[in-house]
Parts: sequence; C-alpha cells; structure tokens
Amino acid sequence: MSDLIAEAPAVSKVELMTGDAYRESLRGYRPRVFVDGREVASVVDEPALRPGVNALAFTYDSALRADLEPIALATQTRRNRIVNRMTHVNESAGDLLNKLEMVRLLCQETGCAQRYLAHDALNGLAQVTARIDDAKGTREHGERFDAYLAHVQDNDLTLGIAMTDAKGDRSRKPHQQANRDAYVHIVERNAKGIVIGGTKAIVTGAPYMHELLVMPSRNMGPEDADFALCCAVRVDAPGITIVSRPAGRPGEDLEHGDAPFSRKYGQATAVVIFDRVFVPWERVFVAGDWEHSHVLTYSYATHHRHTCIAARAGFGDLLIGAGALMCEANGLDPGRKSSLREPMVELITITESFFACGVAASVYAERDPHSDSFMPDPVFANIGKLLLATKIYDMHRLAHEVSGGLIVTLPGPDEDHNPATAATLAEVLQAAPDAPYDKRIQTARLIEDLTASYQGGWYSVISLHGGGSPAAMKQEIWRNYPVGSKVELVERLLDRGLVHDDKRAITRNHQPGKCCDAGCTAPGQPMMVALPASRRTSKRPD
Repeated sequence: MSDLIAEAPAVSKVELMTGDAYRESLRGYRPRVFVDGREVASVVDEPALRPGVNALAFTYDSALRADLEPIALATQTRRNRIVNRMTHVNESAGDLLNKLEMVRLLCQETGCAQRYLAHDALNGLAQVTARIDDAKGTREHGERFDAYLAHVQDNDLTLGIAMTDAKGDRSRKPHQQANRDAYVHIVERNAKGIVIGGTKAIVTGAPYMHELLVMPSRNMGPEDADFALCCAVRVDAPGITIVSRPAGRPGEDLEHGDAPFSRKYGQATAVVIFDRVFVPWERVFVAGDWEHSHVLTYSYATHHRHTCIAARAGFGDLLIGAGALMCEANGLDPGRKSSLREPMVELITITESFFACGVAASVYAERDPHSDSFMPDPVFANIGKLLLATKIYDMHRLAHEVSGGLIVTLPGPDEDHNPATAATLAEVLQAAPDAPYDKRIQTARLIEDLTASYQGGWYSVISLHGGGSPAAMKQEIWRNYPVGSKVELVERLLDRGLVHDDKRAITRNHQPGKCCDAGCTAPGQPMMVALPASRRTSKRPD
C-alpha cells in the first residue's frame, strides 16, 4: 500500500546571502551613478550611500536568524523552494500577515528596510502576467515571469522599483507630452527584444540594487500603448544613468555626528534616466498591453500600501520607545504623570490603529482568480495607509511633546569632548539621578534625528506620498467600500422594500459580508506562524 503513495517532493532552500555577501555582490555591478554632482566609482564604498547599503545588508542578515525564520522565509510551493520573504509571491492570508510582521521588525531597526518594494512589485506582476495570458489565451507572459521570479529568488537579489515617471505636464496623458521622455516608453521593437527610453523620477535605493523593475505609473489608453511597459534590467545596463540623493543624513560626520540613527541607516532615492536601453524579450513582461496597465498599477499599489503600514509601524515603535526613554531620562514617569501618559497612549493608539488595518487587510485577503496569489483587502489596506500618511505629523508632535525642547536645543556633540565645557554640561544637564547625562543626550539626539531634522522631514514626506497621495487612497476606499450594502440596510429598516440594483449608482458597490472570521485562507494554511518571543521585540544578532 505504501508503494502506491507518491512521496512529496523534498523542499529545497535557496542559498541566502549574508549582509557582507550582499555588499560584495554589489562589486559585480558597475552602474553609472551620480551623487552630489560627482560620479561614484564604487557604490558599496561610497560614504554618501553607506547608510542605504547598511539598511539592505541588515535585511539579508535578518533572514538568516533562526528566531525570525518563521516570518523571514517562505515556501514557494510551485517550485517547492524556501525563499526570502521579500521575494515571495503570497499564497495565503498567513503569508500577508507574516510579511507584515517581518517588515515591522526590519523597520524597527532601519527606519525603512526598502527591500520590501521588490515583494510588492513581484506580487503585482504575478497577477498582471496571469491576467494577460488568460485574456490572450497564451502562456508566454506567465512563463517569463516565473523564470524571472526563480532568477530573483535563487540568487537572493534585491530589486529597485522604477515606477513613478517624471510625468511632465500633469494635465496631459503620456502620448500628449511635448517630451516623450517624461515617461519611460518603448522606442523600438525587434526580434531580440525592445529598446526603451525615458525617465523615472523616484526610485528607492536605485544605486545599491541589483536590478530594476520598470513599471507603468498610471492607467493607459490605446494611444499610450508604447508607455504600457514592464520589464527587468540590470542596474548597470548600458544606457542607464542614476542621479541619486545621498542615503541618510548628508553632511554629517559618520562617526561623531549628531545623527545617531541616520548616519547608520538611511535611504537613497534617485532619478533614473533610460537612454536607448536594450531589454531582451525574456525580461519583458508587459509591452503595449495598455488595457491591462491598470491591473499592474492597482495591484502593486495595494500590496505596497499594505506593506507601508508595517514599515511605519516599525518607525512608530522607535518613537514610542524613544519617547518613553526620554521621559525616564527626564526623571518623569508617564504612569504617574497624566500629561505624559496621555500623549504616549495617543502615540501607541495611532501606531497600532493603522497596523490593525494591515492585519485586517491580511485576514480578509482574497485569492486572485488568475494567478492564485493572495491580494490584501483594498479597503483596509488603503485606510491603514491613509491613517499613517496623515498621522505621521501627529506622531512627530507627540514624540516632541513627551520629550521636551532639549531635543533641538542641546549643544552639539563636539561639546561632549570640549575640555572647557564637557564636565559642566554633564553636571548641569543631567536630570534623573539614575540616568547619566550621556544616556539622556543620546536619546534626545535620536529623537531629533528621527523627527526634527532633515531625516525627520524626509520620513514625513515619504509617509505622506509614498505609495500614492492621500487623494489616491481616498479614491480607492470609496471605489471599493460597499456603500451600497449600507444603503440597502437602511432602506430595509425604513420598510421601503427596495432590492439591490446594479444600475443604481449608490447601490452598485455591494457586498453581502465577509466570508468567514478567518478570511479567505485555504484550509490547512496557518494564519500566522508564532514567533518564540514577542512579535514586537526585535533582538539584534549577537
């Protein structure tokens, strides 16, 4: 009898890179990169980019930690391969929850882990390639994507997402622009592939990525077919020029400056110019399929907004911990002083409220009918992202409120080593007897770095506009929320006897209810794998 039972194929595990191996891998690429008006000879050795490289390296090292393995890794069942969570295409609501937890932990340490953008793009691309093949009765788009996904997973690569175009005149569509290079587009096609040109305006971490995924930034019409484009290119492909901002806090002494966080971890953003870049067909996933461009932009945006929730929850954890530590260093106990307890509770409430939306978006995820991947619930994903986008300024304000004005009035770090002032400052600026002066000022400078500096302003703007503007999220919430169900509920209570009518605008968006209390997870798939320690405690590797 046992001979008749087929043995399940053995699960294999990709060879994951360490942080140092990731750094070394960058030496195999020679991208053309400019920072601060000068060309960079070696990305991995460039001080202005080092905080960004450090952040990515941390994500690699974290995936090798045994205590994080349940959420850091995932099994891609189609290939029976254990891969890095950041390159995994979700197969259950549990996958989405585990992604949330991992991203939150990564961003507790780095502020912005960046690598999660690859996860969001790969998931959106899985959905659109399957949909195009279903519409055309082909298999080539899905096969190209599957081969590329295996390439990314097996080599443990990190991808930059080149999505936001320069756009030019915002009132005009891509084909109406006076300068076609305001949008990346297909310049020519031939038997071997395509040639692309144009400009992407905001590419996170571009200099220190392995490859770029070029994606459309908006819905396209038939006249915009050449702009409906998705392909993959090496970061150093001929014809690519990267004009980048520094990562982290520019102009700071990386060893002794007053930016204790952003001198270690940061994020570069870049304008990427494509000048007749050749892309072979096997790396082209969408080429002229304008009628499906909205699927890719919508899918990616939903996945990314869901992920942003976790990223900013990790940032919220930093503010909560630093705020509580500052209260202690000031000699005050929020448990006894309501003027501190109330803003601390408000900061906690904001952080956990938008994270709870991410959890709900995971629990109520739905299986994509074309690709079988799982898509976060768009209403909860967009509400969570909208909350964090608009509440980030309140989060900063609350951290300021509990910390006091010392965070921006403290003398600079050079005074800590000035024989004429150091001893006096250490004596008079100590508050709590059991909190040494140096511990107090370290915490104050951390809060300044996170909230009241160049880096603090960066976190505010990227939280507000990253993944789309608040207006875009409000549009998606209205488009997907079942207002029609609520209207029919009230009409029934008023005994009007009216029934659902798809032709009636206000009841067109209708939803009878969620399918079950566990969401649309297939039987046997865990909602989330529990970690040995508290999910909100991230321990540094020894």
